[in-house]
Parts: sequence; structure tokens; C-alpha cells
Amino acid sequence: MMKEKFSPFFEPKSVAVIGASATPGRPGNDVIRNILANEYRGKIYLVNPKGGEIHGLAVLPSIADLPDGVDLAIIILAAKDTPAALRACAEKGIRHAVLSAGGFAEVDQGVQIQEELVEIIREKKLRVIGPNTSGHTSTPHQFTSTFFPLGKIRRGKVSYIAQTGNFATHTMKYILTGEHFGVSRVIGLGNKIDIDETEALEYLAEDSETSAIVMYLESIKRPRKFLEIAREVTRHKPVVMLKSGSTEAGRHAAVAHTAAMAAEDRLIDAMLRQAGVVRIWDYTHLILAGKAFSMLPLPKGNRVSFLAPSGAMLVVMSDLCVRLGLDVPEIEPATVQRLQDISPPFIRMRNPVDIWASASVHGVEFGYREGMEAVMKDPNIDAVVPILMLTEDTGIPSYDFILDLKNRYPDKPLIVTFSADKKYMDECKNYLEPLGVPTFPEIEQPFEVLSILYRCVRAMNRLR
Repeated sequence: MMKEKFSPFFEPKSVAVIGASATPGRPGNDVIRNILANEYRGKIYLVNPKGGEIHGLAVLPSIADLPDGVDLAIIILAAKDTPAALRACAEKGIRHAVLSAGGFAEVDQGVQIQEELVEIIREKKLRVIGPNTSGHTSTPHQFTSTFFPLGKIRRGKVSYIAQTGNFATHTMKYILTGEHFGVSRVIGLGNKIDIDETEALEYLAEDSETSAIVMYLESIKRPRKFLEIAREVTRHKPVVMLKSGSTEAGRHAAVAHTAAMAAEDRLIDAMLRQAGVVRIWDYTHLILAGKAFSMLPLPKGNRVSFLAPSGAMLVVMSDLCVRLGLDVPEIEPATVQRLQDISPPFIRMRNPVDIWASASVHGVEFGYREGMEAVMKDPNIDAVVPILMLTEDTGIPSYDFILDLKNRYPDKPLIVTFSADKKYMDECKNYLEPLGVPTFPEIEQPFEVLSILYRCVRAMNRLR
């Protein structure tokens, strides 16, 4: 049912850009460039009183000149001009709109304008994303309404709901240029005068193109309904949320940002636990979680083995695992024996694995390959993290053995991190990630990711 209701947003057959601009760098120009860069296959109509042509497309002088039956309007005008444009779209029969302008309830003088928009939506029975939104994206339909210059947006299977323009703009730009995963849908809620996080979540729950959902919220508009929907969604799909405004300073900032009134945080925390939504606390974890959901299976449990070239790393990461709710268990005697067989006799092998003695005697690739396979085979282990030491002096492995292990043990998350020469760390990332093995430059991050994934598994199992 939600698919049909929201298809004009995510599968539009035609779109009108109200406020199209011929000036490079203006939002009304960049949104057209993004639509074209993503090879949108529907009809594109541009509206600007000056008429003419932009990016090879004819420009109509008014909304009244649009043909009948346009699915979606992207209104990218100043706040004061938005109500009249929305009303004109409604009178032309356009029932769905994205309101990109800011300057509404998040600033004092915009409150009245936003109230006018709410009245138009109710009177004309419209569906609206925004205002104060940076737009939305639907890669399965090769469409975006964002006005930040992104170019082609990589397709993936993770979807985002974000009450911030930040995510669909420069955070997405980082993902496209600095990471190797893509997205399915991105929904920038803005001030959510109509469509809110609950409806967005309900849509993504039914979306066959979405396998996991990552959210950033400053407020929850309808807590009871959200709880009801989230409890159902998290039985089948993992849902992760960064809920900001947990401190007094954060709550003040949220009001200035999206006019969000943050509720008492301990109540939000309890509700999310009840809903099966896994809460995260760091903005960068929005990206880490997206990468993890894109490239990894969910772990069967919380039992981790990791291989490190340093005793200090073994100790520090073991402490971190405990703090994150991960277990570093004893391994099977046969696994211990195999690790001992590939290592010099002066070192006693266990989990976590001090791999450098083997790597220094037999070669880096041999040591890591044989050590990783030993723990990947072990029934007491749910996930494996090799910490590679990459320097030309000690030898750079081919990395193909990592892909081989990933393919032979597809049900166990395998996450790579590294240290030493940044040049080779980047090479490793750029080789492995396009082939489906996630890497993380900071040694703590694989364990933070595994903790998030395990908490998702636990929440999903509890609600089934």
C-alpha cells in the first residue's frame, strides 16, 4: 500500500522543477544537473518566468503552462514564494511535492509561512517532503531531487532517513568519493510538515530494494505510531538510528536547525529499545553502518577472533570488545594446534591471534592466510578481523586470499583493518571494497561495526 502512495516520489514518470535556474552553482541549476547525471528516464519540465532553455531542456514561463499529469514537483524557490507555487501546483493537479527552501519554522519569521503551507497541504490533500530539505534519492529509479552537486549516485541496498540536509549533500558526496558502497533510497525529511519518519520507515519496510535502514533524527513526530511501525519493521530488517539532542546543548541546536523539539532522552532511549531500533551515538557511524550493511552478512553471534601484528593491539582491542558487548572466546583445540603449527615454537597461540611471528617467519601472506582460515573454520567464532601491517619492507600480500576466504565462508563477517604505510592501506581498500570486503582505516572501527550488527541481530531475534 505504501509503495503505491509514495510511487510519485520514488518512481515518478514525470517531474517539474519549479525555480529552474540557468546560473551554474545555483540550487535550481544543480538539481537539473543531478537529475540528468543519474540518467532519469521520465519526462523533465522546467519552470522559470524567464523561459528559454537550460541544459538542453525547454523552460516554461509558469506552472500553469505545465502539461496535465505531472507526478512530482520540486519547488526550489525562496520561502516566501513557496506557498503560492505549491498552490499553483495543486491547481495544476500535481499532488506530490518536494519543498527545498529553508527559512520556515527553524527561523522566527518563517513560522507563518510554514503554517500557510500546512493549510494548503490539508486543503488540497497533497503529499509533501520538507520544507527545509535537501531532497531525496531513489537509485532503483535513477532519480534524485537533491540540489547539492553530487553527479551520479551509486546504487546499493541500504536506505537512509535523515532529518538533516547534511546527509544527502556533503556526507553523500563523501560516500560517493571516499567509499565504495551505494544507497537505495535517501529521504531528507526537513521540517516534516507532512511526511515524517514514521511514514518513511513504513515505506522502506515494504521496499524490496531496501535490506537495511539507517536513520538520523532530531525529533520523533508521532512516537506511538513510530513504535508500532518500528516494532514490525525490525522483525525483518535491521534499523539503526542516530538520535541527536540527547543533551541540553544538542536540544537547543536542534530547534535552530529543523525546529525540532527534542523529547526527554531517556524516554526516547527506552522507546527505541522496545521498538528493536539499535541506537548509535556517533555521526560517522551512519557511514560505518551503511558500509557494513552493504558488504557483510549479519553475524550469528558476538564471538570475535582477530589477528594482530602487535601484542599491544591484542590487549587494547580485547578490552574494547568487552566494552562493546563482544566476546573474544576460547577457540577449539584443533584451531589452536593449527595456529601453533604455523608459528615458531617460542610463541603460545590463542584467541586473539598474535600473527606476526608466523608472518615474519613464513611471509606475510602465508601467516595471515593460514591464521585467518584457521579461525574462520572454528565453530566458536562468528566474525573475523585481520589487522594487516602493510609496509613494502615487510612485504605486501596480494589480497586475493582474503577474497577467497570471504567467498568460502560467506556466512561469517570478515572485516579488514590495517596500519603502517598509508599508500598501501589505500591500495588495499580500493582493491577489496569494490569486490565486497569492507575495510576500515581506524583499528577500532571493525569492532564498533560488529557491535552494531550484533545488537541488530539481538533486537531482531527478540521481536520474532
